[in-house]
Amino acid sequence: MLTDLYDLRLSTSSSAARDAYMQGCVAKLTMYPGAIETFDRAIEADPAFALPHAARAHALLERGDVARARASIAKATDLATGLAEREASHVAYFAYLVRGDTEAALAALSVHLDAWPRDALVLATTAFTNGLIGSSGRTGQKRTLLDLLDRLAPHYADDWWFTAHHGMALSENGAHNAARPMIERSLRQNPANPWAAHATAHLAYETGDSGTACDFLTDWLTRYPRNAPLYSHLSWHLAIAYLESGDAAPAAGLFAEAFAPDVHSGPPRGKLNDAVSFLWRRELAGQTRDKTIWREMHDFAIRNFPRGGAAFSDMHVILTLVVAGDDTGLEARVEQIEALAREGRYPSGICVPAVARGFAAFEQGDYGAAIEALEPLGPELERIGGSHAQLDLVRFTLLQAYRRTVGPDAARRVLQARSRVHSWGAADEPAPQ
Repeated sequence: MLTDLYDLRLSTSSSAARDAYMQGCVAKLTMYPGAIETFDRAIEADPAFALPHAARAHALLERGDVARARASIAKATDLATGLAEREASHVAYFAYLVRGDTEAALAALSVHLDAWPRDALVLATTAFTNGLIGSSGRTGQKRTLLDLLDRLAPHYADDWWFTAHHGMALSENGAHNAARPMIERSLRQNPANPWAAHATAHLAYETGDSGTACDFLTDWLTRYPRNAPLYSHLSWHLAIAYLESGDAAPAAGLFAEAFAPDVHSGPPRGKLNDAVSFLWRRELAGQTRDKTIWREMHDFAIRNFPRGGAAFSDMHVILTLVVAGDDTGLEARVEQIEALAREGRYPSGICVPAVARGFAAFEQGDYGAAIEALEPLGPELERIGGSHAQLDLVRFTLLQAYRRTVGPDAARRVLQARSRVHSWGAADEPAPQ
């Protein structure tokens, strides 16, 4: 019987289907273009091969194409009857994801990886910061992800794809000295691995080394396809590094050229999150507001995200509503989220409404109210999802609110003291310039 990249058996006798499926898996695992097209070739070679239908469904879901994703997973489910246990479980897991049944997916994830730890396509849905665990709305999710990767590490040995994710998880949990050799080893083994490049950017951010981030990403991005899924997000990292270095001009250029919504290589959520967070952080760093761009972001947000649902994206939608002065839209979005939370259908609970109050108060110049809304979120903030770098959107807003009430030196002392108590993160994390 034919096997996949990690020696798991596949229910196809077609070498052409197997080879195309494996090529698609490589593209999907490494965030290179062409995954859906190669899954299509696998399906053409063996229409009864269920796994490429499931992988195609998830790739479409990641692009935001929900209707086609549902059609693909329905076909995979139809073909799953009589499959071997591993493949049937694999298809069922992706069906939960496509249906948006997060709790069922989380339960299935643990059971599946306990039985088949080398099913990398399943692991890939949660191995990164904004994956299934990172979007679960639960406290302690960064630690939960690291625990999972620690447990699976013996099954992957020195695999460069796994090591990049493991190193990133260590970095997000503050273990920078342990993370660095893993990330560097992954990058040496495969210099074209965008997950290792991503982890390198995060580690540089976490350790306040914006110069290294600028040098590394400026060079590395020249060899990564412009239409690859992570190209624009890595350009966001480069722009943030420029802001931290006090060099706003190239940061603004990158926004226009690489990760504004009309040029972004990722799905709608990436277009929203990267653009909005950059624009707000740019202002926190002292740059003048571009009202035209913010109006465009507001229109993009309400067009692509008409209702509340995913906490991390909702936080960015809310910021566009705040900046646009769309009080009616803001009130409606917060009411939607609070209603979902009351029904137990919004895992991060009241975190996003609290952030909404904080952003609105900050925008109105009521810095005391912003502090009152944002400061208690310390231990809960990770429930919104996102990396430390991404959640600093909230932390730096709080820091600026303190600066504008008690002055910069006192603000830093206050926030550092709270970081030890409220788990905002290491006290030496970088602050906006």
